[in-house]
Amino acid sequence: MKNDFKPKLLDTLKGYNKQQFLKDLMAGIIVGIVALPLAIAFAIASGVSPEKGLYTAVIGGFIISALGGSKVQIGGPTGAFIVIVYGIIQQYGINGLIIATFMAGILLIVMGLARMGALIKFIPYPLIVGFTSGIALIIFSSQVKDFMGLQMAAVPADFLDKWAAFIQHLSSFNIYAVLIAVATVLIIIFWPKVTHKVPGSLIAIIVTTAAVSIFKLPVETIGGRFGTISSSLPAPVIPHLDWKIIQQLIRPAFTIALLGSIESLLSAVVADGMTGGNHRSNMELVAQGVANIFSSIFGGIPATGAIARTATNIKNGGRTPVAGMIHAVTLLLIMLFAGKWAGLIPMATLAGVLVIVAYNMSEWENFVSIIKGSRSDALVLVATFLLTVLVDLTVAIEIGMVLAVFLFMRVMMKASNVKQLSYDSGQSDEELEGIDSHHIPEGVEIFEINGPLFFGAAYKFKDSIRFIEKAPAVLIIRMRNVPVIDMTGIRTIQEVYKECNSRGIKLILSGLESEQVREELAKARLIFAIGKRNITDNLEDALRRSEEIITARK
Repeated sequence: MKNDFKPKLLDTLKGYNKQQFLKDLMAGIIVGIVALPLAIAFAIASGVSPEKGLYTAVIGGFIISALGGSKVQIGGPTGAFIVIVYGIIQQYGINGLIIATFMAGILLIVMGLARMGALIKFIPYPLIVGFTSGIALIIFSSQVKDFMGLQMAAVPADFLDKWAAFIQHLSSFNIYAVLIAVATVLIIIFWPKVTHKVPGSLIAIIVTTAAVSIFKLPVETIGGRFGTISSSLPAPVIPHLDWKIIQQLIRPAFTIALLGSIESLLSAVVADGMTGGNHRSNMELVAQGVANIFSSIFGGIPATGAIARTATNIKNGGRTPVAGMIHAVTLLLIMLFAGKWAGLIPMATLAGVLVIVAYNMSEWENFVSIIKGSRSDALVLVATFLLTVLVDLTVAIEIGMVLAVFLFMRVMMKASNVKQLSYDSGQSDEELEGIDSHHIPEGVEIFEINGPLFFGAAYKFKDSIRFIEKAPAVLIIRMRNVPVIDMTGIRTIQEVYKECNSRGIKLILSGLESEQVREELAKARLIFAIGKRNITDNLEDALRRSEEIITARK
C-alpha cells in the first residue's frame, strides 16, 4: 500500500488542535517521569553506565515517535534487552554492543522495506511467552544481589552459578538494603490506590532516596558505584564497520533486530486494541531501525517499543506521536538540569523497581494457561523458557521456532489423510457424494486426499497407493479438500502419473478447487501431461470420464 511508509505523525498533524496538544503534553510529561528510573535501571542491569539508558530513551524515544507507524508508541530501552545487552558486553565489550546495535538498526530498516512487518506477527505465542518469562526470571535473578545488599564480588553470568553464589553469600545481606528494596516494591504496588496521576516508581525513588540521605543509611547508591551521571549528550560517533567486524557481530545484531521487531510490533498491536487504531508495521520497523542507528551513534543501547510506557501514555490521554516526542524532551530536560541528583538513588531502590518489572513481564497467568493447553504448545513454551534461562536467548528463539515448525508440521500431517472410496468401505454420505448417482465401473479405483499435500504428508499418499492389489484401468484422485501443495506433493503426483503410465493405468484428477494447487500443477506441466479432459471439476465428471475410457478400450 502507498501509505505503508508514511509516518503516523504526518497523519495526526492534520487538524491538530490546542486541546489535543494539552493532552499530549500532560501524557508526555507523565511518561517521561515514569521512564526516568526505568531507563537508568535497564542500563545498569544491562551492564552499562546509567546515562546510556537516558541517551537511548531521549534519542531513540524521540525518533520512534516522530517516524513510527503507531500514533501512541513510546520507545526506549526495555527489560527484554537486558539479557541480550549484558551478554554482548561480556563477550564483545561496550564497543561491540554499539556496533551490533548500529547493524541491528540497518537490519530493521531492511526488514521494514522488505515488508516483513506482517510476517513477524506469525511468531508462535507460546514461544513469545516462553522467552519473555525466561527473561523475567533472569532479570529477577540479576537483582538479588542489590535487593539484598549482598557483599560479594562480580555476579556469575551463568544462571545456576549465580544462584549458587547468592546462597553462598546469603549471610552477608544488608538489612537496610532489604528494607529499602521491600519499601520500593510496596510503594509501587499500593500507590495506585492513592492516585494514578503520579507514578508509584517516582514516589518510591523520592521516598527511599530521601530516607537514605537523611538517615545516612549504609546502602550503595548509583553515584557510589558509577560516579557522577553525565548531564549532557555525548558527541555523535559513527561506528567503524569492516567485513571482519560484520561477520563477528552479525549474530548478536540479528538477535537485537529480531527481538526489537517482535517487541515493538507487539506493543503496537496492544496499543491498537486500546485505542481502536491501526498501526503501519513496516513503517514501525523502519523507525525502530533509524532509532537504533542514532542511539548507537550517541553511545546508547538498543531501543524498541515499550508496552508498559505505551499503555501509560494512552491512559493519560496521549493520542498522537507528539506525546512520545514530549516524553523524550522531558527526559532530556531532567538529564540536563537534575541528572546529578540521580546519583543519590539507592541501588536497592532500582532493584525493587526491576523486581516489579520482572513480575509484570513474567506473564505467569498466560504461562500456566498454555501449560494446561495442548502438549505441542506446552512443549514449545517450556523448551523456550528453559533455553532462555539456562543457555541463551538467541538459541532459545532459534530452537523454539524450529520446534514450533516441526510440531505444526506434525499437526498438519495428522490432519492430512488418504482414503480409498467405495460403497463397502464405511464412508459417510458426504465422502461418497458424487458416487451414489453413478455406478462405479469395474476397474476404477478412487482415492481421496484430505488436507495439505506437502512433504510431511506425501508419504501417506504413496503408502495408500501401494496397497492397490490389482492394477485398475482408471485411477481417480479426488483433491477437493487439498488447500495447498508443495514441491514434494507435486513430485509425488508426478511419480504416480509415471507409474500409471508404465502400468497402462489412466490417471484422472478430480476437484482441483484450490487455485494454488491448480497453478502449481500447471507450472509443473502435469495438467498438460495428464490431459485437460482428465482434469475434472467434480467426482461425477470423473466417473463419466472413466466410463468413456473403459468403453473406448473395449
